[in-house]
Amino acid sequence: MASKKAKIGIFGIGLAAYWPQFEGLKARLEKYQQDVEKHITELDGEIVSAGLVDTAPGAQQAGDLFARENVDLIICYVGTYATSSQVLPAVQRRKAPVLILNLSPVAAMDYRNTDTGEWLANVSACSVPEISNAFARSRIAFHVVTGLLYPAEGHANRYYDRAWSQIAEWIQAANVLHQLNYSRFGFLGHTYPGMLDMYSDLTMHHAQLGTHIEVLEMDDLQSRMKSISAVEIEHKINEIKAIFDIAEQGRDKLSMPVTDAAMQWSAKVSIGLDRLVSDFDLNGLTYYYRGLDGNEFEELGAGLIVGNSLLTARGIPASGEGDLKTNIAMFIMDRLNAGGSYTEFYGLDFNEDFVLMGHDGPGHIAISEGRPILRGLGLYHGKRGYGISVEFKVKYGPITILGMTQTADGRLKMIAAEGESIPGDTLQVGNTNSRLRFSLDPAEFIDQWSMQGPTHHCALGIGHQIGKIKKLASMLDLELAVIY
Repeated sequence: MASKKAKIGIFGIGLAAYWPQFEGLKARLEKYQQDVEKHITELDGEIVSAGLVDTAPGAQQAGDLFARENVDLIICYVGTYATSSQVLPAVQRRKAPVLILNLSPVAAMDYRNTDTGEWLANVSACSVPEISNAFARSRIAFHVVTGLLYPAEGHANRYYDRAWSQIAEWIQAANVLHQLNYSRFGFLGHTYPGMLDMYSDLTMHHAQLGTHIEVLEMDDLQSRMKSISAVEIEHKINEIKAIFDIAEQGRDKLSMPVTDAAMQWSAKVSIGLDRLVSDFDLNGLTYYYRGLDGNEFEELGAGLIVGNSLLTARGIPASGEGDLKTNIAMFIMDRLNAGGSYTEFYGLDFNEDFVLMGHDGPGHIAISEGRPILRGLGLYHGKRGYGISVEFKVKYGPITILGMTQTADGRLKMIAAEGESIPGDTLQVGNTNSRLRFSLDPAEFIDQWSMQGPTHHCALGIGHQIGKIKKLASMLDLELAVIY
């Protein structure tokens, strides 16, 4: 991936007829736009500026620039009044989402002492409805952010905070969009047989997300493990021990000690995964392989959990059971700096009103509450093989779950909810699992979540992220259902 930053095309607008009438007005508006661009750069956006556009031909040139630069988001900064005919061409060439910034330089005008020129330097709100009408009728996807360009005193400063927090979320969503458009996901093996919710059309992901799906064989992984040295394995084991605590044999009858042989094998498979990801330039990995009668691929599949947890923690999310859609959701949550651990519903607690959620296999250990644990398992329930698994809770505090599903008409759809990770006992069965409390009681929550036709897995991340997810869903033109 060339860059993690989105390209943000930006242009300011004004009316050329004003410049000879009001000395200094154009320069003043250009300074405002420069301040907007500087602030957006500080928010981690890569600016492609068309400057101040004040004529229809100038708007066409701006549109050509944005198309040539393949921008991910176009920002129209409204400095003063401009006719919509000289704005629309700037956003028609490149079919990117548009953000209209209606940012006043002052909280209020000094009405008694404001002349026409000063008024025109503060009249951005005048043309926003007109521009919005032109965009809507032209089927241009757009949003409006209104507020203050600069901080203000007292009550009015909330309009500055509100506007720039919204702009920051749009920039972060654009960065995720950009990374998703240029991402490469490996699909290793096949989907867990019979899970109809997880079957998906690979072409659909290419078409609707712009991502690339690289179909891989277990042979691709196996071949990369042939030349691994004892020294490499030792280094990987040291890395694993620096991150994880090692559990003794637990209460569960499946629990067993972590043996030296199992640690050696998990480390070797982890090195193979590192090579696989590097060779195919992967940004995510979806995997599952059933194996048969203890054959080589069954043994290989059983050793994936530790290595895939390490990959997930460093920003290459790995989802088990061949669930590609949830792998995409995990990627989105990770790029929102929220983590994104592979998760499903584990149980409902009607005494304390929480939902227990987790999964076997890899987790996003970077968002673990305390050090994650390695636990030996005598078998993987519902799967072939045995070996080392990962156990932890997600950090206490605000959380968001994000699901990615597919509708009957072949569209991807996002489902999200915000809640809280709370302390308390969880299962010690070699799986990730956390107590999550939502605004709805457990029964009402799962009723409403299920009615959206979800995939039974989702991505669990830290922090409340729905504001950003809403913006990303809009930019992707995907349906988003939020469970409140």
